[in-house]
Amino acid sequence: MQNKQQILIIGSGGREHAIGWKIAQSPRCGALYFAPGNGGTQSLGTNVDIKATDIPKLIEFAKKEQIDLTLAIPDDPLALGIVDEFRKSDFRIWGPTKAAAELEWSKSFAKNFMQRHNLPTAKFQTFTEINEALSYLETQNLPIVIKASGLALGKGVIIAETKETAQKALEDILVKKVLGEAGREVVIEEFLIGPEISIHAFSDGKNYSIFPTSQDHKRIGENDTGPNTGGMGTIAPLPFVSDGLLKKIESTIVVPTIISMNEENKLFEGLLYPGLILTEDGPKILEYNARFGDPETQTYMRLLDTDLLDILDACVDGKLDQIKIKWKKLFACTIVLASGGYPGSYEKGKVILGIEKEKEGKVVIFHAGTKYDEENNLMTNGGRVLGVSATGNSLEEALAAAYEAVSKISFEGMQYRRDIGKKALSTPFR
Repeated sequence: MQNKQQILIIGSGGREHAIGWKIAQSPRCGALYFAPGNGGTQSLGTNVDIKATDIPKLIEFAKKEQIDLTLAIPDDPLALGIVDEFRKSDFRIWGPTKAAAELEWSKSFAKNFMQRHNLPTAKFQTFTEINEALSYLETQNLPIVIKASGLALGKGVIIAETKETAQKALEDILVKKVLGEAGREVVIEEFLIGPEISIHAFSDGKNYSIFPTSQDHKRIGENDTGPNTGGMGTIAPLPFVSDGLLKKIESTIVVPTIISMNEENKLFEGLLYPGLILTEDGPKILEYNARFGDPETQTYMRLLDTDLLDILDACVDGKLDQIKIKWKKLFACTIVLASGGYPGSYEKGKVILGIEKEKEGKVVIFHAGTKYDEENNLMTNGGRVLGVSATGNSLEEALAAAYEAVSKISFEGMQYRRDIGKKALSTPFR
């Protein structure tokens, strides 16, 4: 019998709850800690009151509790170099180094990387000066995409239908600094047409293993209207993506990205997540993420049939080629329940009603922005509050089960999309 591992999961969202839920099922999982965690994670392990970005305190905690494996999940600590710092202190940690995570924390770096290595992406230019950006804008077709180069919690991308909207976006980011440091540089790129999909792949730096395809629903409103959010719902696998198309994505995007990062001495270990768009000219990269997607992870953890701890250990040890990763032959979805006002300003502290303890069946509810008050009432504590996840033999079956569970949950101001997966069901097979 192998020794049980003490595990620290960094982060506080639905993604971290889902990863903890899956890891807790491993026979090798010992004590499980979440920093800082949420109302749902405390039923799996111990929540620790340390911010995900407070690297010195996290290292101190890892020493005190003799943590065997730390999982660096969110983008902010990765951009701060948490993996490098933990390794300097001789701690095992899963995730990319600061240099490898630059694929996500600098859109400017990522776009130039794609250009250098002939990876398929939209035509673009980067700017730090407002006048140069406005002059370039005059020469471009509409709609146009404006992106803050840094990390902006999923809110740094504006699709401008009019010149006035584009000009305002540039002024807000570069002059008014509404996104702070994240907007020190902007990327202006052509608008591409086609369905967007999420691709995930485990990597140990040399070997990789690709996930089934998934699709996030970024906009707050039904029929993809309104501002972008961190994600309002996910489905997987996609009924319109053929095995042949997935193989093409693997050979033209995933493999060359990992090889090219190695060539630039930025060995990519962890989770590579390119967001793609399927254009008439083939799949193109919209952006790179250097970590698990959220809410994609909540859906993926329902489908993963292999011990997650075994996979993460294999990634850290450079032995991913020695493990066979299996996925359940099911469909899964996650419907996000959000606070009123999200993705703008919203109130916290609303009582959540209707969450029964789900038996391990079709539906599992993952907590994102939740906490318990002193009377042990479950309260809202963030923009995205819950992820209601379900599986089924068809996508329709999974969605029906998830929406049935959603109908029993309530909190003041609760909002969610009623059309998750709807477009995918009518998208032509590719």
